[in-house]
Amino acid sequence: IYKAQLASICAGRVIAMDETPIKAGHVGPGKMGSCYFWPVYGEQDEVRFPFFESRRHEHVAEVLGAKSKPGAVLLTDGYGAYVRYTEKTKVKHAQCWAHSRRLFFKAQGMEPEHAAEALRQIGEIYQIEDAIRKGKMTGEAKRMHRLTHSKPLVDRFFEWVDARFKRQGLLPSNLLTKAMAYVRGRRAALEVFLGDADVPIDTNHLERALRPIPLGRKNWLFCWTEVGAKHAGIIQSLIVTCRLHDIDPYTYLVDVLQRIGVHPASRVAELTPRMWKQRFATEPMRSDVHLAIA
Repeated sequence: IYKAQLASICAGRVIAMDETPIKAGHVGPGKMGSCYFWPVYGEQDEVRFPFFESRRHEHVAEVLGAKSKPGAVLLTDGYGAYVRYTEKTKVKHAQCWAHSRRLFFKAQGMEPEHAAEALRQIGEIYQIEDAIRKGKMTGEAKRMHRLTHSKPLVDRFFEWVDARFKRQGLLPSNLLTKAMAYVRGRRAALEVFLGDADVPIDTNHLERALRPIPLGRKNWLFCWTEVGAKHAGIIQSLIVTCRLHDIDPYTYLVDVLQRIGVHPASRVAELTPRMWKQRFATEPMRSDVHLAIA
């Protein structure tokens, strides 16, 4: 089921991806290994948490595959692994405005006036996105609204960045300089959302979906083995996707754990939370405990 959910995600055109650390495995007295989940989020509100023992670049291809489908878009932060993957596969690379905005937040202590101006201009771009959501715009109407209202703001922002960057005269270690260099080098990727209505402005939807992982770091602290971490990722993939589709995870798991004994393996995709909701949610299999209470 977990593999079928990844296949569904990869079949989509726009995929968001990130990586988040997790302690797993015993590497010495009192020491846990630093490992990673590499969550991927698909267009149909499905998420998967693949586990790897490192942050090496090749893991992106191991999750998404070495070939791209026509028109595919990968939405990420600025980590070089994604840049390398999109260059190799010719997938269009969109980057997250929220990550760019955070860099200017960090620069406020050092350059409050100019960092505030950058944040103000980025905020105006986000106001357009709020209007799009409130107006429930989709498709061509959404694309044209972005081109008409967001693009002039994006152009003005980068003009300001270029002018400020030339006048900055600060060391590369200056946080504002770093923030401006970051967005200047990623302008093309940051502008992808303007011409593609299916591409979100940021990866916030993915970050909301992966909250169970950082919460887990506080609650269960670590996974004793790498195998345990892998299986934590599998169960969280199903539970989080259930919540994205307003499915009670307990009801889903009770049904599926009974249904897999009689369900054809060739139709395993029907047991992913999204498809399960369409086919089985109205009459789920119940546990003996449920029947006794009823």
